[in-house]
Amino acid sequence: MKNRAELFFIFQKFYAEIQTQFNISICVLHSDNAREYFSAPFTSFMSHHGILHQSSCAHTPQQNGVAERKNRHLVETARTILLHSNVPFRFWGDAVLTACYLINRMPSSVLHDQIPHFLLFPDQPLYFLPPRVFGCTCFVHILTPGQDKLSAKAMKCLFLGYSRLQKGYRCYSLETHRYFISADVTFFEDSPFFSTTSESLPVSEVLPLPIVSPSDVVPPRPLQVYHRRPRVAAPLPFAEAPADSLPIPSASPAPALPSPDDLPIAIRKGTRSTRNPHPIYNFLSYHRLSSPYSAFVSAISSVSLPKSTHEALSHPGWRQAMVDEMDVLHSNGTWDLVVVPSGKSTVGCRWVYAVKVGPDGQVDRLKARLVAKGYTQVYGSDYGDTFSPVAKIASVRLLLFMAAMCSWPLYQLDIKNAFLHGDLAEEVYMEQPPGFVA
Repeated sequence: MKNRAELFFIFQKFYAEIQTQFNISICVLHSDNAREYFSAPFTSFMSHHGILHQSSCAHTPQQNGVAERKNRHLVETARTILLHSNVPFRFWGDAVLTACYLINRMPSSVLHDQIPHFLLFPDQPLYFLPPRVFGCTCFVHILTPGQDKLSAKAMKCLFLGYSRLQKGYRCYSLETHRYFISADVTFFEDSPFFSTTSESLPVSEVLPLPIVSPSDVVPPRPLQVYHRRPRVAAPLPFAEAPADSLPIPSASPAPALPSPDDLPIAIRKGTRSTRNPHPIYNFLSYHRLSSPYSAFVSAISSVSLPKSTHEALSHPGWRQAMVDEMDVLHSNGTWDLVVVPSGKSTVGCRWVYAVKVGPDGQVDRLKARLVAKGYTQVYGSDYGDTFSPVAKIASVRLLLFMAAMCSWPLYQLDIKNAFLHGDLAEEVYMEQPPGFVA
């Protein structure tokens, strides 16, 4: 539909298609208050066929929620496949058709995980072309008669979706500016047709550029950052400062920046925000969970975690968990209590608390762990290399596969306290645990 005036003719075709394909009539049409829905031909057609035309109140789009949500679903899906493959925005129509084609052939939770196309046409086989990556490079086999033996047998095209009335793929040639619908197509899904964003999206389509005059430009102040390679402050984009306004470098040498290896990890990584801008409780719903799992999820937050060591020591359960942790650390000889030598820096430590819940939703035990504040260590002085030995998921799957094939008995166990078996090459001095200072 190139303009809104075509709505009446399109609705006439849609009405005839509904009667022919499903042998039913449209009873009610619900829409917003757009003018094309209340034109004289459209109103006469609705009255002649006995169709009730309901409309939402002015400036109340929530009353037309079904259509608004479906429009948003189509637009978000089309935008995603366009940006993922760096396809120019002029192909947005093909992206919307592709999104509609795929949505109609995927299970929907609203329809109890059934396929919309199968519900509309239960007697027809659900022919479905193997899905391909939108915007990838493809080669369409050319069968044009009259070609010689040395002519190309395929044409490089851009994959833009699926045909509605033919069992074939829609491909577009940027050389001939033609669409090809063919089933004899070779796809290279790992190589997008537009490799970079700059080749497909002009800057004016992504972000409007402000008009800046040279007199309004202020020279940017150089930034001093701690980095392995000092960065040079770049001028403002799309504008040039006059030559007389540029700063004159001084003859005195710039002060040497400290080496990044001499700084604590917290300073080199920067501050991290602990507040989640999108909390999960704004989007999570429990109405689809089973009763046992709902009880399990609810029990996770039934016991609040201590916010301080003093609060944990005042609770008998958390206090006992901290005492058990200290007993295990002492029995394993994790540290030696010494006096801090002069000139040595100490690493802090803190308690981390967790609640272990059983499968029935009941609290199994309270867990307390003592961890060192490793982010205050300095590279080369307190540590040399960082590593974390973990089990890869491929190794776990291989173990389960061998146990199933060889009928091996498989057991699960929980290690209450696990420590790395190794000797530290550096001397690390840690402060005594809060609440257990000797």
